[in-house]
Amino acid sequence: MQKTFFFIAFSLIFSTLHGQMRFGIVDTDYILKKIPEYTQAQAQLDQMSQQWQGEVAALLSEADALQKSLDAERVLLTDEMVAEREALIESKESEARKLQRQYFGPEGDLFKKRAELIKPIQDQVYNAIQDVARKKRLDAVFDRASSLTMLYTNDKIDISEEILETLGY
Repeated sequence: MQKTFFFIAFSLIFSTLHGQMRFGIVDTDYILKKIPEYTQAQAQLDQMSQQWQGEVAALLSEADALQKSLDAERVLLTDEMVAEREALIESKESEARKLQRQYFGPEGDLFKKRAELIKPIQDQVYNAIQDVARKKRLDAVFDRASSLTMLYTNDKIDISEEILETLGY
């Protein structure tokens, strides 16, 4: 956040010393929501995520049910039987954690699928932003959707619609 403010302050000081810098504002969230392929890919990712969350939750629920059953029957079971059931419960919980890492971890299936479906669309948007910025001879383009805080922007510098036109939407 401090880097952003430093960059903006530096840009403003530099622009007053060396002539006028030209800025553009783009709203990548707005652009991506207008692209049907992106919304379809996002819906597909959401559906996969829900399905996988359901699988993990089912395993955890099964482990929880086994734990409750063990707690209720513990006084009737031998030490060997208790150990077997505890091992089964730990196995279910371990399987759920493993599945959760496989699906949702940093190198998980969801991450890979997101890169496969979303990254090409984001690259198209990025390239279109560069094309429009070059055509308009902008010195910098800020993304309204990121953590950049703006107190005021003139709608004339928002190039989001031009990005959509460049992309053909």
